[in-house]
Amino acid sequence: MLADAQNPRVIVTGGCGFIGSNFVRHLLTDTQAQILNIDLLTYAGNEASLADVAGTARYEFVHGDIADPTLIAKVVADFRPTAVVNFAAESHVDRSIEGPGAFIQTNVVGTYNLLDVALKYWQGLPADEKDGFRFLHVSTDEVYGTLGETGAFTENTPYAPNSPYSASKAASDHLVRAWHHTYGLPTLTTNCSNNFGPYQYPEKLIPLMILNALAGNPLPIYGTGQNVRDWLFVEDHCRAIWRVVTAGQPGEMYNVGGNSERTNLQVVDTLCELLDELVPDSPHKPHAQLKTFVADRPGHDWRYAIDASKIKADLGWEPRETFESAMRKTVRWYLDNIDWCDEVKSGSYDGQRLGLGNTAGNG
Repeated sequence: MLADAQNPRVIVTGGCGFIGSNFVRHLLTDTQAQILNIDLLTYAGNEASLADVAGTARYEFVHGDIADPTLIAKVVADFRPTAVVNFAAESHVDRSIEGPGAFIQTNVVGTYNLLDVALKYWQGLPADEKDGFRFLHVSTDEVYGTLGETGAFTENTPYAPNSPYSASKAASDHLVRAWHHTYGLPTLTTNCSNNFGPYQYPEKLIPLMILNALAGNPLPIYGTGQNVRDWLFVEDHCRAIWRVVTAGQPGEMYNVGGNSERTNLQVVDTLCELLDELVPDSPHKPHAQLKTFVADRPGHDWRYAIDASKIKADLGWEPRETFESAMRKTVRWYLDNIDWCDEVKSGSYDGQRLGLGNTAGNG
């Protein structure tokens, strides 16, 4: 069990990103945790995502790189965490095809540096604090590769990553496992399905389609649109992560899924129907007329599906939201926060397609 569970001290890396910012907000709302957020503020990390909590006494922010050993050692020594939760990652498959170098640097080298610093810190803790310390690494179902029409990924599924992104995450997962088995560091790993919800960077499928539809722009769908993903509402994911931190067994992996398999085409159709309903005066109705099928992504995995029975059986977690209820909340949030979308996109992403494979090796 996490040491000092009543007043935990949590370092969150990548806390200005999509899932990280939702997790910080979850800790501030539902726990008494003291939080230190480290984020490099690359294109997908933006302080605007936490502007509403920036002045909170239990929250502090450090602008920095998880691959910087001097900075991370100082932050850890000064803050004295009871847990480290590592969200910091380059995470967009298309960007990894364009420039894989940044993914290796952050996802592999950065994770190694966090583990190295955390191990030295943990080894120096008093026995009672040592027993309660946790290092949780947030990963993805994409490390498992692709599925056919049936079956689901379990914690025992062999790794078979197919993109530079998933390969870099697989490498970091293996480092986390090794630091537990070699050195005894109390690590945990969660592998989640596709997240969606508030504060997601607008290059990802759901926010991109919402914003394109509102502007009357084409809704580009890869291939036939039949690729399948298991969709997980980000707030459900954050609840799962904290449950694993506080009650998970060190050394274990936990798959986190939403029990919501949908094809990409079904996702877009659902969004179009919601926008037709929620924006009744839109000049672009019916929004489904904007759908456009484009050439498929190189190496596009056919299907992901998560078997989340372990986290339910061992830790009592399961999603609260259905796909439909979470999608309605998500669309409403983007409709109410267009200014946020404009701010995070400014100068860094113009909504054009990435990942055609033309510049691999240049990143």
